[in-house]
Amino acid sequence: MLKIVLPKGSLEKATFELFEAADLAISRSSAVDYKASIDDPRVAEVRILRPQEIPMYVAEGLFDIGITGRDWIVETNSNVESLGELKYSKVTSNPVKVVVAVAGDSSAQSVADLPQGVRVTSEYPEMTRRFFSERGINADVRLSYGASEAKIPDIADCVVDITETGRALRAAGLRVIDTILVSYTELIANPGSYADPAKRHAMDQLMTLLNGTLEARTKVLVKLNVSEANYESVLKVLPAAKSPTVSRLASGDYAIESVVEKRTINVIIPALVDAGASDILELPISKIVH
Repeated sequence: MLKIVLPKGSLEKATFELFEAADLAISRSSAVDYKASIDDPRVAEVRILRPQEIPMYVAEGLFDIGITGRDWIVETNSNVESLGELKYSKVTSNPVKVVVAVAGDSSAQSVADLPQGVRVTSEYPEMTRRFFSERGINADVRLSYGASEAKIPDIADCVVDITETGRALRAAGLRVIDTILVSYTELIANPGSYADPAKRHAMDQLMTLLNGTLEARTKVLVKLNVSEANYESVLKVLPAAKSPTVSRLASGDYAIESVVEKRTINVIIPALVDAGASDILELPISKIVH
């Protein structure tokens, strides 16, 4: 039913891992094959292409849905429907930022300090032109095919580039003076396909699986036993998505289950022991669907 286009390059590995965890495993003959398949009745075709091109191809109707970054949707000014953010990227679950950066010893503290005719190098020439034009700066914007940070200050005065952690820019001796865009990965749809009820339903179902998988990555299931005497003390320690599941055991004790943030489990488990909990289990979760 759905023709899907997925990103090749820096997002490729993370995207394939997400789909496999969502029980939508992607199969292809080799790591360099641009055609793939997903064994799912809702998926008719899978293509793997550069994320820069994906918004245009989805807008043109060559594909029903695709995964790309908000940065490329804005750069290409493509007419697509966003089905929502998928909060993952190539290194972390944090978004990438499109930023303006200058040499560390530059006197500029903001874009307003840059002169008319400033030389700007970027892989996002259209976004960059619009950004500087909106601020009344006549910028000489030059398309960069990579290694943009290496062109400062000899070839260009500043760079518009993406950063996830900021380490690469700092290592190149650059300093960020403005942020143009915060960009998450998104699932986008062709407007015509989005208007088709059957395709829209299939899109929503796929999005449910992907979002449920992403949310589960940050949570774990905790199971424990506790005596009646310590029951209230344990509940005060134990957070839950809504409320914990509590069962009465034949012994008179309680069995409790709760979903908690994985990043807090190192604090919660010792606190549960202190509060009187026993037989504590920490279990991974595959999906959380609300």
